[in-house]
Amino acid sequence: MINPFTDEYFMKKALQEAEMAFEKGEIPVGALIVIDNKVIARSHNLTELLNDVTAHAEMQSITAAANYLGGKYLIGCTLYVTLEPCQMCAGALYWSQISKIVFGATDENRGFTKMGTQLHPKTTVVRGVLAEEASDLMKRFFIERRK
Repeated sequence: MINPFTDEYFMKKALQEAEMAFEKGEIPVGALIVIDNKVIARSHNLTELLNDVTAHAEMQSITAAANYLGGKYLIGCTLYVTLEPCQMCAGALYWSQISKIVFGATDENRGFTKMGTQLHPKTTVVRGVLAEEASDLMKRFFIERRK
């Protein structure tokens, strides 16, 4: 039997979160955290709404997942996020000991790779899942903002 719960399946759900952020005037980044093919946290950027520079989609998901699990470590969990995490989010992901990070679009200016931020040594990273869709949403957002 084919497993329907692929990285693409969950990234599509993260893209739905990013669309919600877009509709609220937030930078369109969506995230979710999954364990055993079950979504335990979902979020999108809330920096404008909360007037909080730390209210990135990843940070919101980390907090929600930790609350769901009843502990601060996200071992066995996968983060799906539409944009490569920044160094702040990568730092939080390091401390959470998340097992896997799957992201869509690369952030060539502020992503953790460009900034040289380390992830936990046991964290696996998968890059570029539905990258074109994530990138297109981001481009559309900034085109509309500049009108």
